Amino acid sequence: MASPRAHALTRRLLTAGALAGPLFVAVFTVAGSLRPDYDQLRHPVSSLALTGAGWVQIANFLVAGALLIALAAGMRRSALLAGRARAAAWLVGAAGVGLLGSGAFVTDPVSGYPPGAPDSIEYTPIGAVHDAAALPVFLGLPAACVVLAVWALRARRPLLGAYSLLSAVAGIVLLQISSTGFQQDPAVVDVAGLYQRATIAVLLGWTTVVALVLLRAEPAERREEAAPE
Repeated sequence: MASPRAHALTRRLLTAGALAGPLFVAVFTVAGSLRPDYDQLRHPVSSLALTGAGWVQIANFLVAGALLIALAAGMRRSALLAGRARAAAWLVGAAGVGLLGSGAFVTDPVSGYPPGAPDSIEYTPIGAVHDAAALPVFLGLPAACVVLAVWALRARRPLLGAYSLLSAVAGIVLLQISSTGFQQDPAVVDVAGLYQRATIAVLLGWTTVVALVLLRAEPAERREEAAPE
């Protein structure tokens, strides 16, 4: 059995992971509202890394990535998850690495931001790496949702299972709509940023819920250990 100190470390990792989504969303929302000529309905979150104030969003990527990696470590250590369910931890960790890569490699301009940039994206090598780094986030997290949904349903946790499955479906659908908008589809180009933000909120919201569910299980395990036989 794990020691109380080991449980304490697991709780700290899960607590850090629970902060990833709320902090990331809060920072890019505030940063976007303060940025001249930036339209949060139209422009992608990654575009906040452009221009002189771009360091704020770069730091946001890096911090959120580190917090997701902490969550992945906490999931691996969790007493609640076992067997194949822990594959979800690897996928969450990959998403964390993807966020680190998104911060290290800045995106290319799109949808006319910064002012004077073309609407259609013109890829550079750095911008292409940025988009590749985003794949573990936007595809890895829905996969993690599915893995955890299967485990939760088998473990007779129907609410968590249904929520995880719905998060996966919503994340993929919203991602497809936002991607179509960033490709300048006139039907959704002006709200592509909104759909991308909804995608991020759904997927990172799921990581927060999972962290809290696992965090709640840790004290229970510790009390069980301490109880006399």
